[in-house]
Amino acid sequence: MARRRKKKEIKNNSSSGGGWMTTFSDLMSLLLTFFILLYSMSSVSAEKFEAAAKSMQSAFGGGESMIEGSTVVDIETEKITETSEETIDPELVKMYNEVVAFLEMKEMTSQASVEYDQDGIYVNIQESILFGSGSAIIADSGKNTLNDLGELIQQFDNAVVIEGYTDNVPMNNNNFSSNWELSTGRALSVLRYLSEERNVDPTRLAAKGYGEYHPIVPNDSESNKAKNRRVNIVLVYDRQGG
Repeated sequence: MARRRKKKEIKNNSSSGGGWMTTFSDLMSLLLTFFILLYSMSSVSAEKFEAAAKSMQSAFGGGESMIEGSTVVDIETEKITETSEETIDPELVKMYNEVVAFLEMKEMTSQASVEYDQDGIYVNIQESILFGSGSAIIADSGKNTLNDLGELIQQFDNAVVIEGYTDNVPMNNNNFSSNWELSTGRALSVLRYLSEERNVDPTRLAAKGYGEYHPIVPNDSESNKAKNRRVNIVLVYDRQGG
């Protein structure tokens, strides 16, 4: 009988002695939850706050460990993404401003518009200024415009791409059987004029025809179709050499 009572006492002592470990573990979980919550709330992002709240709920509910959660990893990944976004080169912005200033000086803002992105400067010329309907022969008004743009191009060393575009009205005349041929023919006409009449180095020049497949507005009205019939002179920006 004495031996049995001794075993029972030892068992009870072992059980009561382990209670402090449970309390200590709970305390550590609460402290870890508290500090991670503070870290997550240091940013105003609602997504980060929600992630931290879910982690707290998981910890209190006996779910996945806070250390194994993804809250901290998500925060760091977002920071890397935000700081690695590509920005426009200041040299490209300077080049754009020079093009705009030239067009304003020549009073050409009604004839051409200018845009830019990280790939270069886009001088957009409406078809009606350069060509007659369904034609790739440069009109006199177009020659005057290209004379000025040739002067602009000579101020830079960049490669130049001439892009031709049309609306979606089917093309089929004696010279062109589709909008592909018409857009390419117009781009080539501008290229040859700049090279042969304005002495732009032909090694800098290239031509592309996009047909009707890259409209800037829907082809649902005559005014929109006129906007889509255009030629772009692209001053290509080389991020390596400017």
